[in-house]
Amino acid sequence: MISSMTAFAREEYRGELGVMSWEIRSVNHRYLETFLRLPEELRVLETNVRERLNARLGRGKLDVSLKFKPGAAAEAGLRINQRMVEQLMEAERELSGVMQVDTHLRPLDLLRWPGVLEEEERDYTPVKQQAMALLETAIDSLIDNRLREGERLAEIVGQRCEAMQAQVERVRGLMPEVLENVRSRVRERLAEVMEELDEPRLEQEMALLAQRLDVDEEMDRLETHLTEVVRVLSSDEPVGRRLDFLMQELNREANTLSSKSNDVEVTRAGVEMKVLIEQMREQIQNIE
Repeated sequence: MISSMTAFAREEYRGELGVMSWEIRSVNHRYLETFLRLPEELRVLETNVRERLNARLGRGKLDVSLKFKPGAAAEAGLRINQRMVEQLMEAERELSGVMQVDTHLRPLDLLRWPGVLEEEERDYTPVKQQAMALLETAIDSLIDNRLREGERLAEIVGQRCEAMQAQVERVRGLMPEVLENVRSRVRERLAEVMEELDEPRLEQEMALLAQRLDVDEEMDRLETHLTEVVRVLSSDEPVGRRLDFLMQELNREANTLSSKSNDVEVTRAGVEMKVLIEQMREQIQNIE
């Protein structure tokens, strides 16, 4: 299925470890480019996160962020630095002896002293495991959203292909009359300047003119490229670059058609084709 590069996904976890959420925004880009924001305590996950994104996504500019608020199971407790407390009390006794003043440190004063209260070392292993599992769910959601958007883009491009095919058939139907009108006009002009027409020479000139105005090859190539676009749209592989190349080829043939045109209706058909090609190109920019 066709996959779009433009999508958004958000997944959240709430539990004893706390609250965490992944947000992934994706827009079109020639390659895969990732901007990642992680909480300070989970920065160690950066390499693993990038590896998973690279493994599952092909193209697009990604804005990825993880938010985390620890719960009771992830919060660290507090412990007293007994060695520092003993050193402070010993310093107080020495100071009291020097100053000959009886001082008494209150427990609250000790607790306010920098370094007396320490956070116990946290075990972030469960949090990291949960974050990576939630990331996989967020990537799944992003891929699903990209596929849904890709299906819509494929439908739009397919409709433009049908409209292009209608213009090709219209031009094919117009060309016999266009060539006959050109032949008649040339005959009339030559009749004005020549008393006797050299019929074989005239037919030769008509044949050369018809060859210059012949657009059958352009019509055939347009139809071939349109058939290829429809085939590519049913592919399960990333096709954005191939579709972009086909748009260039379609545009080249439409330009050649317009330059050869000697008829108002054929020119209008050529312009309409180029409008349809540009509309397809705009949508294809978002296809992976």
